[in-house]
Parts: sequence; C-alpha cells; structure tokens
Amino acid sequence: MAMAVVKPRIRGFICTTAHPAGCEANVNTQIQVARAARTAPAVQAAPADQAGRQNGGGPLRVLVIGASTGYGLAARIAAGAMYGAGTVGVFFEREASGTKSGTPGFYNTAAFQRYATENGLISANVNGDAYSHEIKRKTVELVESRLGEVDVVIYSLASPKRTDPDTGEIYQSVLSPIGETYVGKTIDLNREVISEVSVEPASDEGIRGTVGVMGGDDLNRWIEALLEAGLLADGARVVPFSYIGPSLTWPIYRSGTIGRAKEDLEQTTKTINGRLQSTVGGRALVSVNKAVITQASAAIPVVPLYISLLYRIMRERGLHEDPIHQMVRLFDDHIGPGGTPSVDGEDRIRLDDLELGASVQREIDEVWPTITTDNFRALTDYDTYKRGFRQLFGFEVDGMAYDEPVEMEAVI
Repeated sequence: MAMAVVKPRIRGFICTTAHPAGCEANVNTQIQVARAARTAPAVQAAPADQAGRQNGGGPLRVLVIGASTGYGLAARIAAGAMYGAGTVGVFFEREASGTKSGTPGFYNTAAFQRYATENGLISANVNGDAYSHEIKRKTVELVESRLGEVDVVIYSLASPKRTDPDTGEIYQSVLSPIGETYVGKTIDLNREVISEVSVEPASDEGIRGTVGVMGGDDLNRWIEALLEAGLLADGARVVPFSYIGPSLTWPIYRSGTIGRAKEDLEQTTKTINGRLQSTVGGRALVSVNKAVITQASAAIPVVPLYISLLYRIMRERGLHEDPIHQMVRLFDDHIGPGGTPSVDGEDRIRLDDLELGASVQREIDEVWPTITTDNFRALTDYDTYKRGFRQLFGFEVDGMAYDEPVEMEAVI
C-alpha cells in the first residue's frame, strides 16, 4: 500500500503524473455511457473452456491492441459494457513505484479490470511492447486459453517509435509535411498565445520512419500470427483506426508523414481483407474516427487549436462525441453482433461524418482566419480542451478530492 497526494505536472502536451482515482472515474463514466446504449441485455461471458462463437449466440470476443487509452480503451469498454464481451487488451504502460504514479493507461486498465471482474466478464491483459514477437506470442497464448477465438480485432496503437522485431531497426516517426515547408496558425500550449508555426518538410528517412511506425506492417504481423494459430473466428472483423480530417489540417496531417503512414495502413487493411475473406469469411475495415483530445494529437501543430474550435461548434449543434460515443456507434451500427458495416467508396467506416459535415467545416473555415491571441478563448472551446487534456491523466475530474492522499498501487 502506498498513499500519496498527486498533483498534475504538465508542460505543453506532456504530463508526467496521473491520478488513480480520477482515471477510474473517467473509466466508470465511459462504462455508464456504454451501458446506457445497450439495445439488449449483455450476454454473460462463458467460462474459458466454453467460449462460444458470437454467431452461435455466445458472448462477443474481442482483442484490442492498444487498449489502455483513447479509442482503444473506449472500444474495449463499449464491447464489454454493451455486449458482455470477453476481451484481451494489449498495451505498454508503467505501474506505480512507491509514491510515484503509474501511467494513466495502467490505472484505466485496472479500473476496467475491476468492472469486468465484478460483472463476470472474461478480461485478460498483456503489458509490453506490442511490436515484439514476444508480446504477440503471449497474446496468442492468452487468447487461446481465455477466449478460444476472437470475433473482433481492434488495432489502436500509437507510439513515436518502433523496433522491427526481425531486423532490430528502430523506426522513428516525425510530424512533418511532405514536399514543402508548412506555415500555419497554432496555439502555444505553454504560453497560451496564438502564433505562427513553420515546419520543414520531412526527409525521405523521416517519411520511411513514420510509415515504419504507424503504417500497416505491424497490423499485418498480428493478423498473420492469429491466422497461423487458428484464432480468428468465422466471420471475424479486423478494424484498425485512422484519421483523415479537414483540408485545414491536411498539409501537416493527411498530406504529411502521418497521412502517408495512414495510407499504408489502409492499403494493408485492404490486403488483409482479401485474406480474411478467403480463409474465415471475415472482413478487415478501417474505421476513420473524429478528432478528439489525446496526448498524441496535442503534439501536432494546428490540431489543438482546430479541436478547440471543432468542439465548440459541435457542442453548440448537439453533435459532439467523445471516444466512447464513437465506439458505441462503431459497435452498434457496424461491427457488433449482427451488424453490417456501412462503408465509403474506399471500404472505410466513416465515424468522422459529423465532424466533416459541410456546415460544421464551413463555420470552421469562416472563424479560423479571425482567431487571435485576444479572442481565441471566446471563439473556441479552448478551456474545455485544456480541461479535457488534464482529464486524460485523471485531473480536473468532478468529485475528486485532489488534496487528499490516494492509493497509488493498482492491480491489472
């Protein structure tokens, strides 16, 4: 037992502490959203040696790769709370050490694990480098012993670097445009002023590194491992996450190094789709999600200011969705039991449809040029963005007694 008072240590888009109780409260809020979205009673999870196929009436079985924060966490919560799904989560998080806090993802996972245990759901975790052969082997063994097979694979990894498990080469991603220097408006999160940012174009090595980290190679390795072990159920769905965004952010995102990596991921998904159709009658589909507050997105020039404006407009129109609302929609409308995915011309599920609605983007285009240091708080939802970022780490959550000691240790 280790009790401590935990305060946020934040600079820009980096926070080095996390509040265990605040993280648990965040997870519980998402659970309540998912439970409220149930259209039928959740199927009670079967024992490991009796795990049945969802098409045969048994509980949904879901593997989430990148399961501890953001969309991956929300997907796991949605599956468990809506359908009573058995889940295996893969992530790379740090537990607490004495009075030093663990990462928010560790506390998020502990909170979900507690919910799963209390509600009789199968839930197992693998903590380590998801890019490695070792973690893939451990996950395959755990899926086989706890779930039997999987009906849905969610791929939601986010990392600045990746080590190729075969060659040992280290790929490093960069946030850069391609071809020409990008100059645009952004918000300095430290000084809270609107400024102009200039980003030099990526080198060939930078492009290659970003594709190596965020492209489709690792997803392909995961699916090969699952197919080789015979763990993808008949009709299994594989769903990696992507983002496109509006033309406003394209130079630094979709047309930049990250976009190049996402294109590779989407192309790989099409190849995997063909293989799944011929082997298990399954399907692989990219889900294009909306812009939300994450630690990763906070590091991208332009994006925090864009999200602040987007949130204000979508909230005023009653269109706003957090990750859990998006994942409820993903399962309910597209990949849940009995669901038929609705896709665009590139065979992608488009959960960014409300964000990219013509009227929403028209207002963004009208307001964006007028934003200055003097008026950005009035024109955007920046203070909500700022609070939302802190809430990722368990801070500024309603009902928390932040001046009192809290238990730092957690069990996953």
